[in-house]
Amino acid sequence: MKSSTFLFAALFIASLLAGCGSQPPLITKSATVPVGIDLSGNWRLRTAGGPDNGPDPREQTIRIPPSGSGQGRSSSWFRDTGSAVRVFLEQGTDVKITQTEYGMFMQFDRARVEEYRFGENRIVSVGPIEAERVSGWDGRIFAIETRDDKGAMLFESWSLSGDGKLLTRRISIVERGDEKVSTSQYFDRQ
Repeated sequence: MKSSTFLFAALFIASLLAGCGSQPPLITKSATVPVGIDLSGNWRLRTAGGPDNGPDPREQTIRIPPSGSGQGRSSSWFRDTGSAVRVFLEQGTDVKITQTEYGMFMQFDRARVEEYRFGENRIVSVGPIEAERVSGWDGRIFAIETRDDKGAMLFESWSLSGDGKLLTRRISIVERGDEKVSTSQYFDRQ
């Protein structure tokens, strides 16, 4: 009788531990800048009616309101995701990017600056909210992945096209396997 009680207790504890298991680590991105890729420059968010090479009108996108509109990080579509990872998404109409051999600095609307190191894998925080982040190169695309403590993921990618005159930013938020937010932004070199 004691052995069956011990077995039951051991299985119960094992199931509790399995349910509380940590998530697998994020896969570190490359620290090597691809030859000929430099995202540096002053970029302006393309608006409706802008130059050619914009988003495919059939592509479903969500508009991220510009900062200063009163909606900022707490816009209703973003708040509805319910995940803490949303606080790590910066936005702006004007983006100044400075790329070095080891990292990237992105300044949004001359106010907020984000720093990303190529090949980084670290814990980042905004106030009391912490998340795991990896950033670096995935081929010719600069990629950033941020995961909060509940497993929600923020995916961002930045890439050049149009002979280096068009910068494309893709953003998605995934919670429990469901994509809650998906959008693309297009920036013209100024």
